[in-house]
Amino acid sequence: MKKPVVAILGRPNVGKSTLFNRIIRKREAIVDDQPGVTRDRKYASADWAGVEFDLLDTGGYVPTSDDIFEKAIREQIRHAMNEADLIVFLTDVTGVTALDEEISSILQRSGVPIILGVNKVDNAAREHDLYDFYRLGVGTPHPVSALAGRAIGDFLDEIVSKLPQHAQMPSLNEHLRLAVVGRPNVGKSSFINAILGQDKLVVTEIAGTTRDAIDTLVKVNGRDIVLIDTAGLRKRSKVTEGVEFFSTVRSVNALQRCDVAVVMIDATEPLTDQDKKVLGMAIDLGKGIVLAVNKWDLVEKDTMTARRYQLDMQEQLRDLAYIPILFISALTRQRIFKIIETAIEVNEERARTVSTAELNKFLADAVAQHHPPAYGSKWVKINYITQIKSKPPLFAFFTNEPDGIKKNYRVYLENKLREQFGFHGVPIRMSFRKKNR
Repeated sequence: MKKPVVAILGRPNVGKSTLFNRIIRKREAIVDDQPGVTRDRKYASADWAGVEFDLLDTGGYVPTSDDIFEKAIREQIRHAMNEADLIVFLTDVTGVTALDEEISSILQRSGVPIILGVNKVDNAAREHDLYDFYRLGVGTPHPVSALAGRAIGDFLDEIVSKLPQHAQMPSLNEHLRLAVVGRPNVGKSSFINAILGQDKLVVTEIAGTTRDAIDTLVKVNGRDIVLIDTAGLRKRSKVTEGVEFFSTVRSVNALQRCDVAVVMIDATEPLTDQDKKVLGMAIDLGKGIVLAVNKWDLVEKDTMTARRYQLDMQEQLRDLAYIPILFISALTRQRIFKIIETAIEVNEERARTVSTAELNKFLADAVAQHHPPAYGSKWVKINYITQIKSKPPLFAFFTNEPDGIKKNYRVYLENKLREQFGFHGVPIRMSFRKKNR
């Protein structure tokens, strides 16, 4: 059984994301004065008085708007109402609007229990303005100030008193965490929607729709996996909007907390410098990597197209030939589950350890085939090797002259390690240390 879900719903700019951040005691949701900043549902774990629940932030609900994002947001809120055990209907103390009344009517028809919150009540004098909110017909209005933290404890007491008691789920940290990253509009959200079989994330044809990193727990072939959808990573010179800045930060954070990164690129466009930078970021962080070439259905091809494309990419990426490349279509669902299978394999490779005995046999064979060049007037000797950590794997080489192991020989040793032991899709770290006398 899952933890109970509390969804915060309401019209735009009443402070839903500020309340979300206040309850979870972190700056998770993007907060901005601009209405409509929160587009996707945003989940986080919360607890109060020993009661744990999942909190769900949503975009502002505009039931009759024709705006493309607001239409998509309405669909997300319908999903949120279906998932929620309790709805926090948030308004603000400036007064009841026609939009509040329309939202109230829709929420009451959902059949989900509702708690009415009136935000921006920064002092006791403003509580006299609450009486008008009774006409919404959803019970007692509860005054809060999400920004200042006023009366939040009393409000949380009310929330947890109305929650059903579910058995607790295992922590999401126990599962394989898979981040889907890449430039804007390459199909990241469409890929996750195809995996889930439902439109859980907002998908439109406008680049940059996803602004937060969204975690979703999914079971694939009996394996629990946390999928992290992220905002597209843009070049820093193009990150001019404050909201875009926080979105980029969220994408980097998603890479930092994932186990495997699915780096998604667009098959209809050439490999860009930004694609390479995303790959480089994942490598620098030591994450497992799967390269997903999306929109493969839009490419005119013959029996050799995929092979030519792969060879061309490997030529451009050069030292990254160890990264698996898969050609997919999120739209037609072509090979999307192969991505998950490959990510699981890469994660297992990332966690592998090799015994010191095996490594030193490997080292003897590698040195016999190609001895390290001399360093000045000295012969360079590598005495032994051991693996000192995994996730990602780190190998320590002990030598008489660490500075004598130049880049080309390091590349040789890495290639031989991969040839012998695999580590498909995994960056390898190597440390060259002075052998103690």
